[in-house]
Amino acid sequence: MTLMKQFLGATAFLALGAGAALADPALIYDLGGKFDKSFNEAAYMGAKKWAEETGGSYKELEMQSEAQREQALRRLAESGANPIVMTGFAFGDVLNTVAPEYPDTKFAIIDMVVDQPNVRSVVFTEEQGSYLVGMMAAMASKTDTVGFIGGMDIPLIRKFACGYVQGVKAAKPDAKVVQNMTGTTPSAWNDPVKGSELTKAQIAQGADVIYAAAGGTGIGVLQTAADEKILSIGVDSNQNHLHPGQVLTSMVKRVDNAVYDAFKEGADMTTGLVVMDLAKDGVGYAMDDNNKDLVTPEMKAAVDAAAEKIKSGEIQVHDYMADNSCPVE
Repeated sequence: MTLMKQFLGATAFLALGAGAALADPALIYDLGGKFDKSFNEAAYMGAKKWAEETGGSYKELEMQSEAQREQALRRLAESGANPIVMTGFAFGDVLNTVAPEYPDTKFAIIDMVVDQPNVRSVVFTEEQGSYLVGMMAAMASKTDTVGFIGGMDIPLIRKFACGYVQGVKAAKPDAKVVQNMTGTTPSAWNDPVKGSELTKAQIAQGADVIYAAAGGTGIGVLQTAADEKILSIGVDSNQNHLHPGQVLTSMVKRVDNAVYDAFKEGADMTTGLVVMDLAKDGVGYAMDDNNKDLVTPEMKAAVDAAAEKIKSGEIQVHDYMADNSCPVE
């Protein structure tokens, strides 16, 4: 059975380790919570799949503050967890410090590169998936104005935004893209009220399709878009079901696969850089019964054709993180 404890301090960690197999893998969620219906929840789904398939148990922690990152890693390593998977770029500096102190423990970090011999760094080509949903947004828009709402203003989220704009412009060169970031601190990942306010502001500027890449904040974006009778686009997990018939699609980022793969390999997990791109099914867009009436055959055909060109290299989607610029903004 999965051991689930909130990280509230040393006592919680000691309880977490009690009775657990020494080789149990572990998963630490980023701020925003396990059930954010987005990034963290995708990670949880990967761990859950592994546990259901193998009958194995794992440890999982939900942090309450930034200050807990280093303590979380150290206590899990000392408890014998292996491998230890963490979600989010913000673990980068801490992991770079902690990993060398536990050379026999394998670590996996999602969304950041940490160059240590016992670390697997998993990164995604979010710009490729965002390009596809950008095309879809432009084709679905009746006002030729679409929106993007990011969470914390960091290069990774600018990467989503840049790919989205490129896709929008590929489908409709004259379309307008309204962009906002929620904030500059980690609280920007979990502020649905601010997400709602930004959505209303973008609607006032004419946006009728809004893409949210903002973790838990995006829940407020999707809710307000549905209330205001415009379309939204989800992110990371398939969020189409949250508002059936109102979420155009979701840019799925297969964080679940990254966690599942690490857990499956266990203490023998290979380390180094892993790039999960469109060709490897690391990113994509979601189609199901909840959005089938929103996506026309023409839209799907155009997006699928673009996807094949991206996979072949015929279409090169710019990576904002390569030089912190976006040529189409």
